[in-house]
Amino acid sequence: MPSKNKTNKSVKKRLKVTAHGKLKYAKTNRRHLNAHIPSKRMRRLRRPGIIAGRPSVQKKYKMVLGEL
Repeated sequence: MPSKNKTNKSVKKRLKVTAHGKLKYAKTNRRHLNAHIPSKRMRRLRRPGIIAGRPSVQKKYKMVLGEL
């Protein structure tokens, strides 16, 4: 009897699949030592990162998440 693949929990904590199947993640460089970073950059870092136009990367992460 074939076994099911387990969901990779570290990936599950970092990525979220949107309603249209894109992958959403929080951008890096926001944890500490931000006093010298311009406000414009901090605003851009607040927005979520989207993995949309790379089908091979999307497929890899969705497989690990158990979406495929």
